[in-house]
Amino acid sequence: MFTAAVEAPEGGFQFENCSRNRSFDSFSEQKLVLPNATKTGTTIGGLVFKGGVVLGADTRATSGEVVVDKNCSKIHRISSNIYCCGAGTAADTEKTTEMLASKIELHALATGRQPRLVMASRFLQDTLFRYRGHISAMLLLGGVDCSGPHIYEVTPHGSVQKLPFSSMGSGNLAAMGVFEDRYRPDMNEEEAKMLVRDAINAGIMNDLGSGSNIDLCVITQHKVDFIRPYDISNYKGQRLGRYRYPRGCTAVLSKDVTPLSFQLIHEEVQEMQIS
Repeated sequence: MFTAAVEAPEGGFQFENCSRNRSFDSFSEQKLVLPNATKTGTTIGGLVFKGGVVLGADTRATSGEVVVDKNCSKIHRISSNIYCCGAGTAADTEKTTEMLASKIELHALATGRQPRLVMASRFLQDTLFRYRGHISAMLLLGGVDCSGPHIYEVTPHGSVQKLPFSSMGSGNLAAMGVFEDRYRPDMNEEEAKMLVRDAINAGIMNDLGSGSNIDLCVITQHKVDFIRPYDISNYKGQRLGRYRYPRGCTAVLSKDVTPLSFQLIHEEVQEMQIS
């Protein structure tokens, strides 16, 4: 007689992690330092204007306190009418957007129709919620489909919001302040581009993790204009003065010379082999 190796799941709540949490508490009493969450720096934002969507992002990639890339592209192409800004861990944002672009392309080939924003946001929502926030990807999805221009904000845990304007990343507070102060629903394309540019620049100037250039992507019903870079926010200044001073400008208060005596024991010259 054989018994089933896998038992059928029982209904109700599961309390299997209670013993694990108690063990973590005992580890903390032993002064065991648990790993902290990785901090990332980025400023991304976008808005819906009359006729399309404008997405913007900075181009600085950091690893801790080190700037590893000054011209990193944070605006990813999903399809001909959908683009996505990513903030968080660079590998997570790139692989997640690549998976989304593959799914959208296969769906468009199978149906013969233009993909919709709500479908792309639903895929991101299901994927990120499945991993319970372990994928460090904060995504700003924007584009124009048959129902008009839309912007969706997707958090690492899978929650989705449809907003007229939004900003994410470590510099989002400064960028959101600019959006809330100057946004209007009836803005034209040039006004929308300048507003997104100023919002990203505010995030760059008030956040050490954001910097370098500002990229913009303008999506309308008939065209996509990916401007890289649109503006240079952080540029290296020029030295206006000379910092070399001639000898004698500073007075010498004291001078002490200590001679060093040494004896040469052995000296041998060898030819370096280059073949």
